[in-house]
This record gives sequence, C-alpha cells and structure tokens, in this order.
Amino acid sequence: MDDDTLRVRVTVEGKVQGVWYRAWTREQAAARGLAGWVRNRRDGSVEAVFEGPSATVEAIIAACWDGPPAARVQAVRVEPIPAEPPLDGFEVRPTA
Repeated sequence: MDDDTLRVRVTVEGKVQGVWYRAWTREQAAARGLAGWVRNRRDGSVEAVFEGPSATVEAIIAACWDGPPAARVQAVRVEPIPAEPPLDGFEVRPTA
C-alpha cells in the first residue's frame, strides 16, 4: 500500500434505501477501481467503505451527494479509517 492510499467510512443519510443506492455505489466504485463494500443500515442510512488513491476516493465521496436518480441525499459523513490490511474488490454486504 502506498502513501497515497486512503480508506474512509462513509455514511449517507436521506432517501437512500429502496432507490438502488447500493447497486449504484458498487458500479461507481468498480468504475473507479476502488476496493471496499456498501450496505444498508437499519437506521435507514447507507454505509460504505472506500479504499484507493486519495483523489479517487475524494471523487466518489463527492458523487455520493448525488447518488442514483431516485435518491435524495441529506448528509454524507466521512470518517478516515486505517487502511490495513488492504481490501480486495468491492462488495454489497448484508444490512447491519
């Protein structure tokens, strides 16, 4: 892992469940070559972890404010987290 790698936990709030937000996130992350995962939370939010080059991670965080067409994002909270061990691929995880 190089010095430019960033891993963040992102929580997206608003109308983000039942609008294909997780599938959209997986597509966006894969298109950008990011590793990590996404899942619905029982509180109605969507949680994701993104790992990759810092500029690419920053770009997907910005994109999370838009999301898929039916989403209505009210907040995007970002928390840097340790990037060890490295993640591989991007997956949709079960609701937590």
